[in-house]
Amino acid sequence: MVVRTVENSNELQIVIITGMSGAGKTVAIQSFEDLGFFCVDNLPPSLLPKFLELMRESKNKMNKVALVMDLRGREFFEQLIHVLDELQHYSWLTPHILFLDADDATLVRRYKETRRFHPLAKSGLPLDGIRNERQLLEELKARAQTIINTSELKPKELREKITEKFTNSRQNLFTVNVISFGFKHGIPIDADLVFDVRFLPNPFYIEQLRPKTGLDQDVYEYVMKWTDTSKFLEKISDLLSFMLPLYKREGKSQLVIAIGCTGGQHRSVAIAKYLGEKLAKDYQVQVSHREIANERIQKHEY
Repeated sequence: MVVRTVENSNELQIVIITGMSGAGKTVAIQSFEDLGFFCVDNLPPSLLPKFLELMRESKNKMNKVALVMDLRGREFFEQLIHVLDELQHYSWLTPHILFLDADDATLVRRYKETRRFHPLAKSGLPLDGIRNERQLLEELKARAQTIINTSELKPKELREKITEKFTNSRQNLFTVNVISFGFKHGIPIDADLVFDVRFLPNPFYIEQLRPKTGLDQDVYEYVMKWTDTSKFLEKISDLLSFMLPLYKREGKSQLVIAIGCTGGQHRSVAIAKYLGEKLAKDYQVQVSHREIANERIQKHEY
């Protein structure tokens, strides 16, 4: 399968996600969000042409879009085939249909596990709704460029398949966010890993370093010159080199590593800067310093 990439402002990428209810469309749309697609769930087909025109006029702000269209809106879904025929006249895009399927036994089991009604059998047996839906989707499945059967797939494996088909770079799926913070202002609530560096010598007690931050070279060098700093960085680097590939393997899209000192201005900033530069050799990394955005440090903060 070949997916178009955006080479100029007139060429856009759109993926229409459809298929059997319970086959994994929620996991699929989350996967496309991680890939940087603008995602819309349950868009009525009649609105698709207008949406695509808005997409085209956005001037590259929305050049990759993934849309879920399924039988939740049955009265609108019947228009989809007609709309797809119209899209063939759009010279500036080629829609790609991703159809998610699963065998009847798997779909029945999933409905029983979630205790949800099938949208086409709210007052009957799930299997009746599944068979009815399969018949209604027959023509759409025949038009699909990509069909994925999720009967034997875990959510992580489905994400991997989508990644392989719709991007040339798996690396961009996994982002490492390194953030410095001050414990006196609270631990970041979205942190996955938290490391406390308050055991390191504090530049605050050096008068000429006090008003600066770990982004200043003299503060950075002060934090880095100690034997304890070198040992800590060696051990944390070894730990992260072991853990990050495992997080990525499990399908995690991002990891937040928080480095904390007392006020979040000196030691944590320097260590976060070092780790960000080191990890950037192998991963997509974003480094931020939570407290530096606040007011300049005051004496009582330490």
